Amino acid sequence: MSITELLFWGLSVLALFSAIMVVTSKSPVHSILFLIVVFFAISGHYILMNAQFLAIVNIIVYAGAIMVLFLFVVMLMNLNAESEPKKNRLIQFAGLISGGCLFLVFISAITKSASANNLLQMGGGNFGLIKNLGMSLFKDYLIPFEISSVLFLSAMIGAVVIGKKES
Repeated sequence: MSITELLFWGLSVLALFSAIMVVTSKSPVHSILFLIVVFFAISGHYILMNAQFLAIVNIIVYAGAIMVLFLFVVMLMNLNAESEPKKNRLIQFAGLISGGCLFLVFISAITKSASANNLLQMGGGNFGLIKNLGMSLFKDYLIPFEISSVLFLSAMIGAVVIGKKES
């Protein structure tokens, strides 16, 4: 067994364990922290697939910005056991049935997919590198990229103007 396979299985076990802990944890703060671990494990999988850009974006956007937002919202809401809704067995059973149906749909879609049977070369080739993304972005999509940057700049200026207090 190679080091890549060991890393893959280790990250997979970590991601699955943390995902289960997100759902089963009693504390919302602990659930959010376990979700951050899931995001880091998924970023590890991206790195194993030689997609460094996706790994960095996943860490910055999801594990960084969105999870910090979730933590602030949970802390500001002051969630505790008294504010939790009462559990209904019928709703839990319906959730279990619908989750099982969704799982079966995923399994069916994966087995019917033609690309699911193809093996991915891990860590090899130049697929997913930031260099290729940059070359494509600045050669093939230069005009849309520049238009979107002007739109973002105008949106930032508009937000500053709207948020400015009148004297």
